[in-house]
Amino acid sequence: MTVRERFLKTMNFEKPDRLPMLEWATWWDKTIERWREEGVTLQSINGLSEWESLHLQMGLDLHLQTWIGFKTGATPKPAYHGSPLVTSVREYKEIKPTLYPDNPIDDKKMKLHAKMQKNGEAILWITQEGPFWGPRTLLGIENHLYAFYDEPELMHMINEDLCKYNMRIFERVLEYFTPDFMTFAEDMSYNNGPMISEKLFNEFMLPYYEKMIPPIRKSGTKVFIDSDGDISKAIDWFKRAGIQGILPLERQAGVDLEALRLRHPDFLFIGHFDKMVMNKGEEAMRAEFERLLPIMRQGGFAPSVDHQTPPGVSYENYRIYLKLFREYAEKAVI
Repeated sequence: MTVRERFLKTMNFEKPDRLPMLEWATWWDKTIERWREEGVTLQSINGLSEWESLHLQMGLDLHLQTWIGFKTGATPKPAYHGSPLVTSVREYKEIKPTLYPDNPIDDKKMKLHAKMQKNGEAILWITQEGPFWGPRTLLGIENHLYAFYDEPELMHMINEDLCKYNMRIFERVLEYFTPDFMTFAEDMSYNNGPMISEKLFNEFMLPYYEKMIPPIRKSGTKVFIDSDGDISKAIDWFKRAGIQGILPLERQAGVDLEALRLRHPDFLFIGHFDKMVMNKGEEAMRAEFERLLPIMRQGGFAPSVDHQTPPGVSYENYRIYLKLFREYAEKAVI
């Protein structure tokens, strides 16, 4: 079974030869630095970057992500992470000519990815910035949360423009390939739940999802939300918007996938393997796979590290993790 067939069967609640083996968020750069010191050599394979090729070196199923942002090289940079670029409608209009590029697509890269997807060698996905994430990158983390109340006109202006841009660019992606899935980057939750109320979601996010999602789903692409934190409550909101899945289901935020599966038997999940056990040796990692195994057997779930593999994980322990991953990916379909 090809990499792509395996993923699609899993996401369609069908039976693959084994579950996909994904590292959906790849690795911290400091993790790679450590592994280099421990003897790992990165190499480029088949025209892929060293980072992408590492999936093949590790025996993982290859997935290729294309992140399509809405800023350009001319867009001003914030003074520091989370600081505002704009604080008013006037300022937004001033920098708008530097946003929403006509063609952010790398033609050579997209053609290579399309070829690999056609051959079944890779799972292809794209990420677009959603109606929570997008405005936050312009307004700054704190100002963004105030803007739902203090600058509603500006919030809707940004999201209307972003919505039109995302829809236009998705159509351009389809000229190369149909993504197997896509994510709206949102990061809308933290360890105590969503950062906004359902009322604000309905007013400032839902109308734009309702425009963007139907043509994406019509293409055959599965639609996911990428949000850290505890998304248990917000899943109900996202489902109403037409979202089909979510990642990464962080354990440190208290996410209980077993409970979510009971509530949402048809929802798709990626992630949820607790990265904090990966430096504790084989027994701890095996216990984590045993915890996940009943859900793995239900379909619609591709287990993966619940965020990037951290630098506290030695290469030796990561190899143990991969060995166990393959064992349980096969055991889940027996």
